[in-house]
Amino acid sequence: MEKAKNDVILIPTDFSEVCQNAIEHGASIAAIMKYRVILLHVINKDTDKYLDEENLNEDVISEKLEKIANEASNKFNVQVEYLIKNGDLFENIKEASDKVGAKLIMIGTHGKVGFQKITGSYVLKVISVTNTPTIIVQKRQYTEGYNNIVFPITASTQDRQKVTWAINIAKMFNATVHMIPKFESGRFYKNRIMSITKQIKNLFDEFGVKYVDKVSSPTEGNFAKQVVDYAVQNEAELIMTLVNKDKSLFFSSWDEKIIYNTSQIPVICINPIETKKTTWARY
Repeated sequence: MEKAKNDVILIPTDFSEVCQNAIEHGASIAAIMKYRVILLHVINKDTDKYLDEENLNEDVISEKLEKIANEASNKFNVQVEYLIKNGDLFENIKEASDKVGAKLIMIGTHGKVGFQKITGSYVLKVISVTNTPTIIVQKRQYTEGYNNIVFPITASTQDRQKVTWAINIAKMFNATVHMIPKFESGRFYKNRIMSITKQIKNLFDEFGVKYVDKVSSPTEGNFAKQVVDYAVQNEAELIMTLVNKDKSLFFSSWDEKIIYNTSQIPVICINPIETKKTTWARY
């Protein structure tokens, strides 16, 4: 039986600039969502060298985390706590998420290449080992609230698992959801996407969610690029995507292009869970 989720945002940090940005981003939306924040620092073999160079030990780390927690709490008027774990990074993030019942993980990334501690390409593995929706942020500063959310739609039946989060976030922030159904030339997939899109619209109407939709074009580049370009043009603060991974934890290039978008728009990754054979869309 799955453990109940709590109104908690878990934010791993390695004290880098992007992680500090993730903390401010997470604390700011926690104030609006009325969630509490838990910071997590994991000490493992990958951070030993960094700790030595910075003359850090667990006591100093605790002091740093307490200071960051207090600053975020005072600035955003939210409850902020912290945890220190030793051992495997990914196991500890998963265990911490399970233990506190986090509804959301917020993590900063430097991008797929370059300087990395617990960020960069590690983000993909963090998403892989948890079933908790994860918001990925880069250096781009958070601007308080999500007014425009980009919602790509593909022929995957698992796209339905994004709908609940889209409704919840849109209602909390009075946001507009921008649906982008993927263009498909084949009749089967075209009809499938049309069916999914229609049902999503019906749900948005039922819950009073504002939305617009724009079908992607077969002549304007790959779908991921079109999604990001559209998000930039419409000043979106969040892109929603599913993590389409196989058992070997490899991600599609589509996922990576969205997550590591050069415009640094935050991305919420929904990790699809196994569902029964009964499908949400009737096709």
